[in-house]
Amino acid sequence: MSTSGLKAIAPVPKASDFLDIVLSKTQRKTPTVIHKNFKISRIRNFYMRKVKFTQDSFDEKLGAILEEFPIIDDLHPFLSSLLNVLYDKNHYKLALGQLRTARHLIDQVAKDYVRLLKFGDSLYRCKQLKRAALGRMATIMRRQNEALEFLEEVRKHISRLPAIDPTARTLLICGYPNVGKSSFINKVTRADVDVQPYAFTTKSLFVGHLDHRYMRWQVIDTPGILDHPLEEMNNIEMQSITALAHLKACILYFMDLSEQCGYSVEAQCQLFHSIKPLFANKPCVLVLNKADVARLDDLAPERRAMVEEIINAEGMRHVQVSCYTDEGVMTLKTTACDALLEHRVDAKLKGNKVNAILNRLHVAQPKPRDDVVRAPFIPEAVKERKKFDKNDPNRPRLERDIELEEGGAGVYNINLKKKYMLANEEWKNDIMPEIMDGKNIADFIDPDILEKLDALEREEEKLQAEGFYDSESDMFDSEDEREAVEAKASREKKLISQNTKKAMKNRALLPRTAGLRTLSELTTEMTKAGLDPSRIQERAEMLAKIQGAKRKREREREEAEAEAEMEVDEDMEQDGEGEWMDVDGDEAPKLKRAKANSGAVIAKNARQPRSNRQLAGMRDEAQASKAVKLRNLGQRERNMHARAGESDRAIKVKMPKHLFAGKRKMGKTDRR
Repeated sequence: MSTSGLKAIAPVPKASDFLDIVLSKTQRKTPTVIHKNFKISRIRNFYMRKVKFTQDSFDEKLGAILEEFPIIDDLHPFLSSLLNVLYDKNHYKLALGQLRTARHLIDQVAKDYVRLLKFGDSLYRCKQLKRAALGRMATIMRRQNEALEFLEEVRKHISRLPAIDPTARTLLICGYPNVGKSSFINKVTRADVDVQPYAFTTKSLFVGHLDHRYMRWQVIDTPGILDHPLEEMNNIEMQSITALAHLKACILYFMDLSEQCGYSVEAQCQLFHSIKPLFANKPCVLVLNKADVARLDDLAPERRAMVEEIINAEGMRHVQVSCYTDEGVMTLKTTACDALLEHRVDAKLKGNKVNAILNRLHVAQPKPRDDVVRAPFIPEAVKERKKFDKNDPNRPRLERDIELEEGGAGVYNINLKKKYMLANEEWKNDIMPEIMDGKNIADFIDPDILEKLDALEREEEKLQAEGFYDSESDMFDSEDEREAVEAKASREKKLISQNTKKAMKNRALLPRTAGLRTLSELTTEMTKAGLDPSRIQERAEMLAKIQGAKRKREREREEAEAEAEMEVDEDMEQDGEGEWMDVDGDEAPKLKRAKANSGAVIAKNARQPRSNRQLAGMRDEAQASKAVKLRNLGQRERNMHARAGESDRAIKVKMPKHLFAGKRKMGKTDRR
């Protein structure tokens, strides 16, 4: 089993979510209507069904968790040890054991309370027994909260593990930190492992895949290992040790002879001897990385002797590699893959399966019937055949030679007819007749077609020169075509008219200040554009003077009318009521009152208010602007909830579907 099979585990809910799921399902899937006047047997069955259904739901959920999580002892030794390193095998087993015990306790609680419900003598007592049963089940599940949270963390971590198949053909990279392991896996596979110039960049196992000899190989990059006792290694280093101990792979031990990794050659050799017991019965390749900086020949004699001692060991291969310049990378890949293939074949030959296969095979060996020597027969024509020599002038010409003489590929077109076997050699290049419907197409070809085409072209040029096609009126071949074009034009015109009416009806009214621009702004922009605004400026000044004089005359006329009205009022008060009588025939003419866009009547002499009411009670404009900001701030929360005002108490969704859907018709609204 590979780690990819462990990634299909469903999420594990917390204890509170677990209870919500089970109890909501119980409420939705079981009857909800009960009455004290029902027969006592019906009341008992009603509540017994709820207890049993809750127990079945708990059993189903817990059983799914226990089945999906793997049993440590049934896994491959590599996966078992890896899980032990990452999560502590004992803690993992304890969490699964607690859930198994909780499932058993819930079954016992349900069994006991169902037995008690059989003797319930009233609706109230049956209901209280049901509440007690569900309460004890909920208490048991709440106590498993830590186990559920631990298993959820384990599930998340398992889902992040790379898909490692312990039985596949594997190349395992190991060595000190920062010796170039991740750079190599990035070169030979499509993996994208982070590479940095400091130690322990790789903190977990990474997997890449490559193809060699039409087979799929997996390459595993392990974190760096330091040379200290096994008990002092951390979880990062223990992942590498676990992979080395349990995977049947070709070991690639990387060394940095330039010591740019921060560790000496002596320390790297010492680490090799320390972990060498893990290489037993596995092919091993010593990789001398960073060959572009330092090679084996550049080392001091003492250090070189230490490295050669490892190289001369039995079954050891070595390759000098530079991941920076790609020197030796493909050689290392081929060497490692071939070494692993040889080792796997030898292991199969040494096993018992080979004997079982060889017993089924029989290789027949012919026995001579007499002493006559029967040599293989080779015809003389074959013996006399000369070997092909490219430089021989008398050799037969190939199609390749003809192609090169005729201009090469893309220019030369091979003649497929020259090998035709016909009675007359002159027939080879004849044009084959094309037959259609039993008739030769050549019989229907007009021999004067080119002359007729030239005559048509001359006639067309003549008409074009005379201006025959210059008339704006369209020419139609028939009356139907003309009517169709006119109908289409009418439809387009009608559509444009309708769209124009809609646009005029629904157009946005711009504010009065949107199009206002000062004369100085207009003058500046025209000057920037290279235009002379002097005439426009003069006209604007002239119009401003005219408008000013007009406003002055209107203001003087209004003041005169106001004074005249005041004098008339005083005279009428003095004259008495006699002058107020209406006289027939002296009716004043009715004038049409002006209206605004909104329909409101515009006063003829509208009196402006003496003060701005928005500033009433405010000290100054600064205080008024602050009040406006505070008002807007207070409205923000209402706007976010789409409320009309402070008195809007509407709740849009009063009955959530997941709580009120189902069979519930009567009874309590408490879903539990």
